[in-house]
Amino acid sequence: MNEQIVREYYGKVLSTSEDLKTDACCTVEDIPGFHKNLLSNISDEVMAKYYGCGLIAPLSLKGARVLDLGSGSGRDVYALAQLVGPEGHVVGVDMTDEQLEVAINNQDWHAEKFGYQNTTFLKGYIEKLDELDLEPGSFDVVVSNCVINLSTDKPAVLEGVRRLLKPGGEFFFSDVYADRRLTDEIKNDPVLYGECLGGALYWNDFVNLSKNAGFADPRLVTDRPLAIEHPKLIEKLGQARFFSATYRLFNIDSLEPACEDYGQAVIYNGKLEHSENLFELDAHHLIEPGKVFPVCGNTYRMLKESRFADYFDFIGTWDTHYGIFEGCGTDMPYATDAADTAGAASCC
Repeated sequence: MNEQIVREYYGKVLSTSEDLKTDACCTVEDIPGFHKNLLSNISDEVMAKYYGCGLIAPLSLKGARVLDLGSGSGRDVYALAQLVGPEGHVVGVDMTDEQLEVAINNQDWHAEKFGYQNTTFLKGYIEKLDELDLEPGSFDVVVSNCVINLSTDKPAVLEGVRRLLKPGGEFFFSDVYADRRLTDEIKNDPVLYGECLGGALYWNDFVNLSKNAGFADPRLVTDRPLAIEHPKLIEKLGQARFFSATYRLFNIDSLEPACEDYGQAVIYNGKLEHSENLFELDAHHLIEPGKVFPVCGNTYRMLKESRFADYFDFIGTWDTHYGIFEGCGTDMPYATDAADTAGAASCC
């Protein structure tokens, strides 16, 4: 039933992003300048059919193989295609015929614009990635942009992503989460579902689903509370609160369930493009170049066993365990008011 709702809502009900009733899946203006440059190179037709959230484009993608789940009209695929360059490749997966038609019809236009063709679009379901002709362990990065909440089988999405990632690969994605488990009435409302609210996971259920899929230590990168202003939607949602959040999940088998302290540290060399003055692993790891930065064992591995390894010097061993890393907790991770989010980046 929900698959039909999504196809109808994004294929037929919505004509442009102006038709959306909330900002849960809409672009916000606060994006980096280099992202705006990427978007300026994308065709008007693709941009007009864009219904997602702010561009999900992690750093250090040159030459990478990237998969975009729920790629829609192809906006993010064509933005990422510029970042991976001619040596990389971006694959978009979507189930909506109307959206895929726009994406595919614009491939030649973008190939001429960029000077190379490095995109592929596939029709399929993000819950059934194993049914597509995609080689296991063949992607450096998987992204998605406010679409997992629309999925009818979220555990299958996470398991499929992990199967496709290379060791040390990363799932970097934005989505909508709730501060509680939602009622069936909310989940089954067509408008709430299409607006990315009805399918939102309770945040702690998402954390546990990620761990069950093999992503032992989900990292929150950015978040913001969603303001629901449509009177009829407010009435239907009751006291439930919603948040837009970006997470990164690393495909590293040896990550531990908690942040353990081994007395390790890293030093950032400041050489990552667009991040020369500050490396942001997640909301709690903002690393200045040249400074010895103490880290837990999981953070140490995330940096050393991923595409970020060349940007760091690594200090310490695994010989001595000092207990849980100070500051790790289990409270709801999102800021709950505007004051808490001042200066924070937004994504969707």
